Amino acid sequence: MKLGYIDYLNCYPFYYHQFEKEQLEDVDIVPAYPSELNRMMRDGGLDLSPISAASCAGLGGKIRLLPEFCLSSVGYVGSVVLRSKIPIEELGGKTIGITRASHTSAVLLRILMESYFHIRPVYRETLPNPDPNGLDAALLIGNEAMTASRRPVSYSYDLGELWLRKTGFPVVFAVFAVREEAIAEKMKQIQGVVRSYRTSLQCLSDHPEQVIAGARARYPDIIYDIGNYYSLLRFDFTGELKNALEFYLGRAAELGFLPEIKAVRYLEI
Repeated sequence: MKLGYIDYLNCYPFYYHQFEKEQLEDVDIVPAYPSELNRMMRDGGLDLSPISAASCAGLGGKIRLLPEFCLSSVGYVGSVVLRSKIPIEELGGKTIGITRASHTSAVLLRILMESYFHIRPVYRETLPNPDPNGLDAALLIGNEAMTASRRPVSYSYDLGELWLRKTGFPVVFAVFAVREEAIAEKMKQIQGVVRSYRTSLQCLSDHPEQVIAGARARYPDIIYDIGNYYSLLRFDFTGELKNALEFYLGRAAELGFLPEIKAVRYLEI
């Protein structure tokens, strides 16, 4: 089975047990940016993977979501950041670099700009760690938002915090999807991955210092307090977070940023 892995600090807690303790039999881990995992899930290159929450709309009937797991924040998160040379209210008509690494955060920013700040910037797709020349602002996510290579800017906006303040909802950045054909063909491996995720998250709860040490070794360039960062994230896909996902997908569809999705489908294991 091909299992995707978002190659960022935020996804590591789900894979701690596989990376550091016990690699699962017949499961090959494929690390990549979220946007690459989205594409591989769409094209059939992966069987199970975390994907951008926004990609639920495009993948439609091809997937079901694991109902237990997600990558979310309630307010400030620190790893999804708009860094700007001017105040956000003045970005109408200005150029914003949008990282090609993520889908969810790009749509999140567009919703905020149009619905809550009532402005329409010009968006330019960039590399995950963009050159600021020619840009008035840039959206950075994941490790690129949390490393020492960050260039100083006048204004920095955390999108998790902005979203909560403007909408009252948390943000679901990523969900875990299984392709329909894998459900029938590879259920044993899927169940093994689910058990491993549960074990990993239990390790984070019971022995956080071990998980943090593993994450630090894997991502040595991160300058944030990893323990504090993990305390900001939500990994359990609660009813509150499922409602937040539906609000986000619905708002994006209303504005024409994503296709409409009638219902999010879940795989019960």
